[in-house]
Amino acid sequence: MNLAIKKLIEERTSVGKYQAHIMPKVEVEELVRLASFSPSAYNLQNWKFIAVQSDEGKQRLQSAAYGQPQVTQASVTFIVCGQTQAHLTLAETLTLSVDQQVIPQNVADSWVEAVKQSHEHDPSLQRDEAFRSASLAAMSLMYAAKGMGYGSGAMGGFDAQQVIEKFGLSPNDIPVMLVTVGKAADGNWQQKIRKATTDVLQFA
Repeated sequence: MNLAIKKLIEERTSVGKYQAHIMPKVEVEELVRLASFSPSAYNLQNWKFIAVQSDEGKQRLQSAAYGQPQVTQASVTFIVCGQTQAHLTLAETLTLSVDQQVIPQNVADSWVEAVKQSHEHDPSLQRDEAFRSASLAAMSLMYAAKGMGYGSGAMGGFDAQQVIEKFGLSPNDIPVMLVTVGKAADGNWQQKIRKATTDVLQFA
């Protein structure tokens, strides 16, 4: 196993206290670029990231996140959204892979038809798929942050409807989680002890 990846996974912690730091736009963009390598069903890429960096934006988000201080302390807080209507634009999304000869056109066509059949009239599946993809992307973003020397923390404590209203999200966008990213300050907890593998693994 690649020891650098093993070390990155083992040493990532959930950060709740941050130093004052301004993250360059190019680094914010790189975090999202790396997160976008996450897997998604049919290559839907059904995620969206809102990088909240301005003081005004942080105040708006903090009020929707029950006043949690890390939203304003972090360099950036990402609103990680899953998208429910990505199946409608899958043909366009797959064009890039077809043009680069990653997949043949007939495979792309079959995926578009399959996802149309499964997703078009099933809002529950659309929502489940949005949550799956956004969650995978959020985890990738946190590992990317660790690799770039930043701390991060996933937050589920927020009022989703307030986030939708305060940031003008469309009905297609579901705010799945917030991810704070920045320079970790002193006073954060170390990696909390994990359950034994035998407690969480079952063979079949």
